[in-house]
Amino acid sequence: MISTFAGIDGTTLAYRTIGVGNPLVCLPGGPMRDSAYLGDLGGLGAHRTLVLPDPRGTGRSEAPADVSTYRCDRMVDDVEALRAHLGLDRLDLLGHSAGANLALAYLTRHPDRVGRLALINPSIRAVGLETTAAQRQEVIQTRADEPWFPAAAAALESVLSGQADPGARQAIAPFFYGRWDETARAHQAAEDGQRNDEAARVFSSEGAFDPPASRTALAAHRGPVLLLAGAVDLAAPPGLVARFAELSPRATLVVQPGAGHYPWLDDAEGFTATVAAFLAGSDGA
Repeated sequence: MISTFAGIDGTTLAYRTIGVGNPLVCLPGGPMRDSAYLGDLGGLGAHRTLVLPDPRGTGRSEAPADVSTYRCDRMVDDVEALRAHLGLDRLDLLGHSAGANLALAYLTRHPDRVGRLALINPSIRAVGLETTAAQRQEVIQTRADEPWFPAAAAALESVLSGQADPGARQAIAPFFYGRWDETARAHQAAEDGQRNDEAARVFSSEGAFDPPASRTALAAHRGPVLLLAGAVDLAAPPGLVARFAELSPRATLVVQPGAGHYPWLDDAEGFTATVAAFLAGSDGA
């Protein structure tokens, strides 16, 4: 079902709802990619009502008059407006990839409004971590026997050296999926039509992140936190996500075997079981 609500600046914002049970607000990544790519998160809607907002300027959400409101910290107001629209005192939040940055920005500004926090293949910009060459290389070498590897590895080297050609992004795409099969190819092919590149450039612009404040908020958060990494995810290598988990005293780290950046595509049953169990746990666990 598609519904809409108003941002504080009057921009009409859209969200989908799927499933049954208590709401789980799911913030998409990209950055600035509409929520269509999340699908139903591998069937997670069988356990919770998934609330899947399209960020402003993507999907069915209007573009704002002021493009500076695409910046991550400014979109916290959209999450708060959605909470008020839903009539919830607190949100259970799931943030995928760059959506984890927005989830943490919301936690930083509204700590009493967040219950359970699931960060799936999270971006690390909000907490100021950096991917090391060793972490990246550990993931790369696990794919060395796959037929697409030579071309993808060469393209990745060009990207890392700052000399990428226009086709490099497509060439490295297999590194972000646990299986480079028909499902993965179709999912990747849809990306260009789902992402607002102008908004993505603003999302991470100067002033978007405050790592010390985000780290403090994460350390102080009283609710449970899930950090889920794909074992073969180049975007959020498991070693990096493990360091992220160390920032929260209540974090549970899960590395999903054989999974890339979209773990619900690689093993829907395993992904759903992990996240559903986390969401159903007691707050004292």
